[in-house]
Amino acid sequence: MVFKAHETRGIEVKRILDWIKRHPIITVIIALVLLAIVWAIFSSGERDYEYVSEEASVGEVARVVSASGTLRALNTINVGAEVSGQITQVYVDFNSPVAAGQLLAEIDATRPRARVTQARAQVDLARASLAQAQASIARSTTDVDVQTREFARRKELAEKGFVSTAGLDQAENALVAAKANLSTAQAQAQSARAQIAQSMAELESARLDLSRTRIVAPTSGVVIDKLVEPGTTVAANFQTPNLFTIAADTSRMQVEASVDEADIGQVRSGQTVRFTVDSYPDADFEASVQQIRQSATQSGNAVSYLVILDVDNSDGRLLTGMTANVEIITGTKSDVLRVPVAATRFLPREDDRGEQLDEEGEDAKQAYVWVPAEDPYAPSRIAVTIGLEGEDYVEITSGIEAGQSVLVRSRSLRGDGSGEGS
Repeated sequence: MVFKAHETRGIEVKRILDWIKRHPIITVIIALVLLAIVWAIFSSGERDYEYVSEEASVGEVARVVSASGTLRALNTINVGAEVSGQITQVYVDFNSPVAAGQLLAEIDATRPRARVTQARAQVDLARASLAQAQASIARSTTDVDVQTREFARRKELAEKGFVSTAGLDQAENALVAAKANLSTAQAQAQSARAQIAQSMAELESARLDLSRTRIVAPTSGVVIDKLVEPGTTVAANFQTPNLFTIAADTSRMQVEASVDEADIGQVRSGQTVRFTVDSYPDADFEASVQQIRQSATQSGNAVSYLVILDVDNSDGRLLTGMTANVEIITGTKSDVLRVPVAATRFLPREDDRGEQLDEEGEDAKQAYVWVPAEDPYAPSRIAVTIGLEGEDYVEITSGIEAGQSVLVRSRSLRGDGSGEGS
């Protein structure tokens, strides 16, 4: 009986082997199915990640252009020296508030003062020369009158035969000499007057140089830069050296922001601007677009344009030179249906999409969002119409409704930060 049982099993095995030989393709398919069943039974069905969703909401969407810039005073004045010399006194320091006409520093006035004294002496000398010339004019005028009368008298006597021709010629020569002396005196007076004018001009120049040894503030403001100390020698022979920089009004400032050429077309005068500075990371400041400079700045292959922003600094917190991280608001919509930007960029993991991978090439311009389904690892794709695209949110004009959940990213369940997806 045992032998018969073995013989029967051998016959069955042989029949199975014969069937496998006759149907190889079917055999392979059955084997794959069995392997899949075994894998499904023995492998863990739990996944180490999950999808995170957010609800579509109604709110504001803002489109912004990001840029960086530098804070500048609205009106900055460089105060220089127009005379050379050594700085003897400095009366202000960094951040000192100054009023128009206030004394900032003094330059050694020894040489300019000596020039004033010398020029004044030249004026006095020229005036003395004028006085001498005027005295000569008076004397020569009198002499001309005397010689005129003498010539007339001798001429009358010569006509009656009482004076010889030689006597008459002598009188005429004396008259001519007197008139020549008068002309010389008048020319000397004119020269003296010109000398006085020249000396007065030199005196005024010397007085001006003397006054310029006192460096005063041309306007009210705050000293933001000081480049000299007592003992410093300044030379103003070829160009005016800069001694101080004064911010005329720090209650209003401006940001010089560099905007990329790809974004400059969206920027318009009057647009609202938000910006932050590193000194106050938790504070948001507001500004407005004042001017768009048409001159381009090129750095390598990058082209940018300078945008001037008007900033209210009445509280005085902002300082010149600070770096501003700028967001120019180029468009806003209120009370619109919106979803996070991440929702329009989200894609499920490869092993969750299945046959949906083939559907994505239908229209490259069509926007989609993924929404949770009954199977949390088999989300559904919905075509949507996008309106205004902002930095954080995107306007949805059709496709989903307010309150509907959309997937924004995947989250790891391992607890080690891995497994994050798009």
